[in-house]
Amino acid sequence: AIANGSDIADWTQAGALVRAAIDAFGRLDVVVNNAGFVRDRMFVSTSEAEWDAILRVHLKGHFCVTRHACDHWRAESKAGRTVDARIINTSSGAGLQGSVGQSAYSAAKAGIAALTLVQAAELARYGITSNAIAPSARTRMTEGVFADMMKAPESGFDVMDPANVSPLVVWLGSAESKSVTGCTFEVAGGKISLADGWRAGPAVDKGARFEPDEIGGVVHELLKKAVPAQKVYGT
Repeated sequence: AIANGSDIADWTQAGALVRAAIDAFGRLDVVVNNAGFVRDRMFVSTSEAEWDAILRVHLKGHFCVTRHACDHWRAESKAGRTVDARIINTSSGAGLQGSVGQSAYSAAKAGIAALTLVQAAELARYGITSNAIAPSARTRMTEGVFADMMKAPESGFDVMDPANVSPLVVWLGSAESKSVTGCTFEVAGGKISLADGWRAGPAVDKGARFEPDEIGGVVHELLKKAVPAQKVYGT
C-alpha cells in the first residue's frame, strides 16, 4: 500500500493521485470514492461556504478522481488492451431519501447516486462498471451526531462496525461483479439491500395542454395511485 495526501477535489492533485497508483502498481483496476465530511445544519442556517465545501469534497471529489481514472482506462481500451475496471461510489441513505439537518450532504449524495447511473450507461463500452454503496456504519462523521445509535455493544454482533461494509466493496471490485452496474446498494450490519431508485410512476395524459384549474385534480389522482415515498430521515 501507499499513502497519498492529494486533495481529491483538486483537478490537478486528483490526477497526480491516480498517476501515483499506476506508477506504484503498474495498473489500475478499481476506484473507490469514499472521502467526505459533514457540516450539519438546518437548511435555513446553512451558509454558502458550508454548502460549497460539502458539494466540493463529496460530488466534485467523486468527479475529479474518477475522470482521471477513466482517461487512463479509455486510453487502454483505445490501445487495444482489455479493460475490466470498477468504480465504487459512496452515496448515503440521506441522498436516497433525504435527512433533516443535512440538506447539503443529502444533495451531494443524491448527486452521486445519479452520477453512478450515468457512468454505468456511458462507460460500459470501455469495460468499466459503476456502482454505489449507501452504508450505515460508525465513522468520524456519524459517531458524534448519532452517538447512541453508533455506540459499540459490549458483546455480540456490532451492527455499526464499518468492517461490515468492506465485503460488499471487495466483491464489487472483483471480476465476479462484471455483470453488475448502475446499482446502489444499502448496507448496514448484516443487511444488504438494492435501492429501487427513481422511476416513472402513475401518469395522466390529456393529449392537450392542461389548464391551471385542472392541475389540482390530476395531481391528487396521481397521488392516490402512487406508492408512498419513504419518510425523510429525522421526520
